Amino acid sequence: MLRFPAVAGKFYPAHARELSSLVGQFTDKKSAAEPVHVRACLVPHAGYVYSGVVAGAVFSRIFLPKKILLLGVRHYPRGEALAILSEGSWRTPLGDAAIDSSLAQRLRAACPALREDTVAHSQEHSLEVQLPFLQELDPGFSFVPVVLGTIRFDQLVEVGEGIARVLSEDKEEILVVTSSDMNHYEDDATTRRKDRKAIDHMMQFDAKGLYQVCRDEEISMCGLGPTVAMLTAMQRLGAKKAELVRYATSGDAMGDRDAVVGYAGMTFA
Repeated sequence: MLRFPAVAGKFYPAHARELSSLVGQFTDKKSAAEPVHVRACLVPHAGYVYSGVVAGAVFSRIFLPKKILLLGVRHYPRGEALAILSEGSWRTPLGDAAIDSSLAQRLRAACPALREDTVAHSQEHSLEVQLPFLQELDPGFSFVPVVLGTIRFDQLVEVGEGIARVLSEDKEEILVVTSSDMNHYEDDATTRRKDRKAIDHMMQFDAKGLYQVCRDEEISMCGLGPTVAMLTAMQRLGAKKAELVRYATSGDAMGDRDAVVGYAGMTFA
């Protein structure tokens, strides 16, 4: 199965040379320190003009292994609520990225709730926008795409525990790239205040606390589900160090502070 790009020319350039140049601007490693090994990261998935600088700061900082689990949100109502693809490749203007079928099968065995589904992935952008960064910085990688369209805490914990089992058993390094934007369409000051509360829980690997604060404070973090699953996995694996690499809002890029979206770039080790 070849999955064609859904948001090329919208969220990022549709022409390879322009796309490669833009990713290069966001990920200039000339003065970067030695890349750090982490188990997971959190990156945004808005259009590159808005959030590319945050995603690029994370991808520039970390070591990128050859096996990647892409964990994102299903924004649209069509398709399975817990959707994986186990075969084929995804195309971007930079070429085709191969799905790691062996890793996908292990994830399906460890997470029985995951369902094979092309529909949930067909128009979803939360994972697609990560691929050009990986194609530029990590040539030859393979990946597994998983999108979550549920915010049921028990289901998210089940997925996270399954991910932890697979990562603990695999001899090769696997990076969990988790995709989420933060609070949506409130003024800049409100968004920064709300996002700080969510980030504080992520810094503590507190999946339940993050879930509750987003519900109680009405923090419209679209990738709450995948982030809860990732934090659950990190807790089970004994991860201890979280870092906020970069934070911004769309107001930083566009100047409009009245209705912004927040973007956090984080690492977990």
